[in-house]
Parts: sequence; structure tokens; C-alpha cells
Amino acid sequence: MMRLALAIALGGAVGSVLRFFLGQWVVAQWPRHFYLGTLTVNVLGCLCIGLLSALFLMRSDLPVELRSGLIVGVLGGFTTFSSFSLELFKLFEEGRTTEALVYLAVSVVTGILAVWAGFSLVRIYQ
Repeated sequence: MMRLALAIALGGAVGSVLRFFLGQWVVAQWPRHFYLGTLTVNVLGCLCIGLLSALFLMRSDLPVELRSGLIVGVLGGFTTFSSFSLELFKLFEEGRTTEALVYLAVSVVTGILAVWAGFSLVRIYQ
């Protein structure tokens, strides 16, 4: 279990640094469009999680530390949006359309509301 946790932790560090550098590079190219860094990271993370998930389904013989280190660690540190997108994809693929749409709506709406609540709490107690 410790080897698995270490693989995920190291992968998370790598993913976070990659996210920072890629996001900074994209914003430097198009500074007026600050959100493009996040968009780029999220779309690239979704592509990578799709590729790796499909590969790991075909290659279940690969060590769990490698699989988890890359998907949970690197991509988790790079973007959690990729995990959200994979879960949503699986729900649609399984024909659980209503559940997928509810998950999508609740995730986006509650995420935005949580950001608003955080800002509001700070503003109240300034």
C-alpha cells in the first residue's frame, strides 16, 4: 500500500508542475484570454485519461503502481476535470443518461456555487 501511495504522490507532484508550466506558457501566448491555460490543461488531461484508460484495459498486467501513479497521480495533479469527464463518459456509455446529466449539472452548478460561497465568506469577514 505504501508503494502505491508513493507512486500517486510522486505522480501528483509531476502533474501539478506540468499543469503550472503548461498553463503559464499558454497564458503567455494569449494573455488576454487567461482561461485558455485551464481549458488547454483540461482538454489535454481528458485526452490523456482516455488514452491511458483504454490502454490499461488492454494491459491489465501493468503494475497497479504505474497505472494509479499515472491516472490518479499525474492526471489527478494535472487536472481533476479529466477524472470527472471519464466518469461522465462511463455513465453515458453504460446508458445511464439521466444519471449522467444530473451528475453534470450538479457538478457544474454546485462547483460555481461553492466558489461563490467561498468568495462571499471572505468578503463578509474582511
